[in-house]
Amino acid sequence: MRLVNRSYQKNGEGHAKLVPEEGEDMWHVYNLIREGDRVTATTFRKIARDSGAGSESERVRIKLTVQVEGVDFDPEGQSIRLRGKNLTETEHVKLGAYHTLELEPQRAFTLEKASWDSLDIERIKQACDPAASADLAAVLITEGLANVCLVGSSTTILKAKVEANLPRKRGAAAAGYDKALESFFNKVFAAVTRHVDWSIVRCLVIAGPGFTKEEFRKYLDAEAVRRDIRELITNKQKVITSHASSAYKHALREVLEAQGIASQIKDTKAAQEVTALKAFYAMLGQDSARAFYGPGHVRAAAELGAIQTLLLSDTLFRVNDIAKRAAYAQLVEGVRESGGEALVFSGAHVSGEQLDQLSGVAAILRFPLPDLEDQELDPEL
Repeated sequence: MRLVNRSYQKNGEGHAKLVPEEGEDMWHVYNLIREGDRVTATTFRKIARDSGAGSESERVRIKLTVQVEGVDFDPEGQSIRLRGKNLTETEHVKLGAYHTLELEPQRAFTLEKASWDSLDIERIKQACDPAASADLAAVLITEGLANVCLVGSSTTILKAKVEANLPRKRGAAAAGYDKALESFFNKVFAAVTRHVDWSIVRCLVIAGPGFTKEEFRKYLDAEAVRRDIRELITNKQKVITSHASSAYKHALREVLEAQGIASQIKDTKAAQEVTALKAFYAMLGQDSARAFYGPGHVRAAAELGAIQTLLLSDTLFRVNDIAKRAAYAQLVEGVRESGGEALVFSGAHVSGEQLDQLSGVAAILRFPLPDLEDQELDPEL
């Protein structure tokens, strides 16, 4: 998704002009637009004209703004149809007349809201910033060349390229080889610490031909301890090595397709959600007082600061009730502020469908709440 311009602030009115660039972006658009929003886009209307020799029709391109009253999403056709009243006076469409707008990839539109909540703002940030959803990082490395990449669900971003001239390991030049290699590794290390955000990245792959990848892995671990970089130390188990024929970006495909490696890095964000749902079910079986589901019980646990992991389906956010949506936004913010983790599941995926069967909201608690577990609570948030 490309953000052309925006003018909004949290819980205030404003607009965003967006260009969905692929099918995946249409899912984000579907989750952003709700009843009452205003959408401006280019559309086509068939107009009848009297040519003197009879009536003829032609398709006219016009720009309209509609007050949304209905949203239909076609995931296979990758399109969204919006129904609503026209707010733009033109010679072809009357003011207040009902009209349908169709949104498709590569067609810009402007979305206006009376109130932009934190969930909408976060979704736009993730959809428009490829790095925000890139939960796999890769260092493609060989002697004297390294490329640091971030891999999202559909994009690969080259964040840094490090090059160095290393002397040959022979004759008088051999004495300077180790020093030059260490200097090269230090630059690559700096690129990794600068570009790999461990709050997003779930796996770091170091790949390349020969033994340089293993040597850099050892350097990475040693320097993390020496410099006391806690993020690298605590995420050590998320770093893996793999063979690649070169250190150029195109070799990343070999890494993603390699047996054994693919299973560890495939759909890393989705894998995290599946793991969290599995952990919830396991807790529900072992200690049901630490596994709550349903809006009422989860809300009560959140008020006590007891939630360790919150699981929410994004289907809950596609509601026209502003107060209810605001309540879910406050729930997410409250859990994160108290040090908990909030995972928003996609209703289009299997894990999201499973969560929807549990009312769409569940939580793993830090400590058991047996008294609360047995209470009859309001089913609404």
